[in-house]
Amino acid sequence: MSTRSVTTAIRVLEAVAELQPVGLSELARAVDVPKATVQRVLVTLEELQWIERAKRDGGKWSIAVHAYAVTSRGSSGSRIRDVAIGPLSALQLETGETIHLAVPDELRMVVIERLDTPHVLRAFLALGSRIPMHASATGLAFLAYSSDEFVSVYLQHPLGASTPDTMVDPQEVRAELQVIRSRGYSINPGGLSSGITAIGAALISRELGPVGSISVSGPSSRITPDKFEEYGTAVAATARQISMALPG
Repeated sequence: MSTRSVTTAIRVLEAVAELQPVGLSELARAVDVPKATVQRVLVTLEELQWIERAKRDGGKWSIAVHAYAVTSRGSSGSRIRDVAIGPLSALQLETGETIHLAVPDELRMVVIERLDTPHVLRAFLALGSRIPMHASATGLAFLAYSSDEFVSVYLQHPLGASTPDTMVDPQEVRAELQVIRSRGYSINPGGLSSGITAIGAALISRELGPVGSISVSGPSSRITPDKFEEYGTAVAATARQISMALPG
């Protein structure tokens, strides 16, 4: 394989990770490469189990579990997942909704584990998804327990709107972080995906401070306000259980 081919493959893989789930035409525009070339790269990456066709969204492409497993070996994210998987499984059984585990990567949260609900109508974030902190339950929970310096740096950046319900005013975000600290968990109705409500809590290492977050997510028609306290209490308790088991 030529150097140019390798470069193209890496660019396509990075674009899939950033845009997933994403179709062929959008990918070709993103990497500025002919569709026929991108299609060949996609087939190769699928054969190598780096990407997969989404079961929904018209067969668009997403990062495969294998890719996450390879890139996270030996990382702090992998260690957090190992500690968290048992309590997260119990939380999924208790709530019956989708559970996400995310860790920070610069100014975003990266989804490193997802436990799916049996419901057909569900929340879904692909493994490897990079989501804005201010727009997500996991990100808001993480920010709530981050240092003042980190929060200030984050809020100096433009706060893009993922939906009409995303908080984009820095002062509003600061006020919400104070509420989260007082309550112990975040509530994010429609801030990341319209019609989806998520409730999150931070994972806090004794030595390192916040190292990640967990959330329970589902359609707002099921996660209604009368369930916020019940699910919030469960998520916060699970986060404390995981935090106590974290090394360091």
